[in-house]
Amino acid sequence: MKKQFWLTAVGVLTCLVALYAFLLFFPKNNGETYRVRVEKGQGFSSVSRQLAKDNIIFNRWVLMSAAYLTGTHHQLMVGHFRLPKKVSAWEILSILNQDPDKVRVKIIEGMTFAKMRKIINQTNDIEHDTRELSDQDLLKKIDPNFSYDHPEGWFFPDSYEVHKGSSDLQIFQAAYAAMQDHLKDAWDDRQNNLPYATPYELLIVASLIEKETAHEEDRRDVSAVFRNRLDIDMRLQTDPSVIYGMGDNYRGKIRKADLQRDTPYNTYTRKGLTPTPIALPSRAALEAAANPSDSKYLYFVSRMDGTGKSQFSNTLDEHNAAVCKYILKQENCEQS
Repeated sequence: MKKQFWLTAVGVLTCLVALYAFLLFFPKNNGETYRVRVEKGQGFSSVSRQLAKDNIIFNRWVLMSAAYLTGTHHQLMVGHFRLPKKVSAWEILSILNQDPDKVRVKIIEGMTFAKMRKIINQTNDIEHDTRELSDQDLLKKIDPNFSYDHPEGWFFPDSYEVHKGSSDLQIFQAAYAAMQDHLKDAWDDRQNNLPYATPYELLIVASLIEKETAHEEDRRDVSAVFRNRLDIDMRLQTDPSVIYGMGDNYRGKIRKADLQRDTPYNTYTRKGLTPTPIALPSRAALEAAANPSDSKYLYFVSRMDGTGKSQFSNTLDEHNAAVCKYILKQENCEQS
């Protein structure tokens, strides 16, 4: 009798272990991938309950017991996790203890704030909590103490990662905080006697530099041209600011009439800086604005040779000759 009892007990235990192993290790086919979201403060019990409710696992208690036996029940990270369509409870444990799925958003140097908002609004797998907000309302959410009327320039161009399902506000907040840090560093490290009274004016100049050149060797010379012109009360005459002022009227080509049509951003008709930045400047542009070269250049023009470099000049005669050579592709304009 004793022997029969133990044989029966061992047999039952073996069947239970086999069933437990089956429920733990055998993948369940759910037909499609599934995303589980772990909220801040949410425990493993709540997550397993949701998985059982949605019929993603064979048995909630098997998943729970395995989590407690392995000590993984208290290691949940906030975020979204993607479960394949065929997945076992053991694989779910492993996935839930990895980094959550993330969304990457890339904001390009020289992009406008309007373009940045469009990219974020079109990004999938995040919550679009700011989509219906005006620029001003968005700025107030990011920084209640924001004292400027225009958002342009205040967001640092970079790649930003957030957990899937996160609010798009996190991207704006991260980009805003990054620009605050980089602008402060540039302002603190600026040269003496620059014609800029505030960090905001430095931000404006950096945006102009960003739009005028992406060539590393030219940035500080472009910065010097703007500084030198401001020092002698000479108009900046930079095409990108005119284009920005044209808004949706710009069709890819700037005409003479556009240069003559006055807007707050037309640096051909108005002296001084533009009222706001015209783009999101990079760190390199901020550093160039804060530390222009020592050159006395007052003019520059693109060489139009595929290098991205500009030709710089001290005088108008030199500049006209450069335009003749690089833009008109003529060696002697007076003889043409």
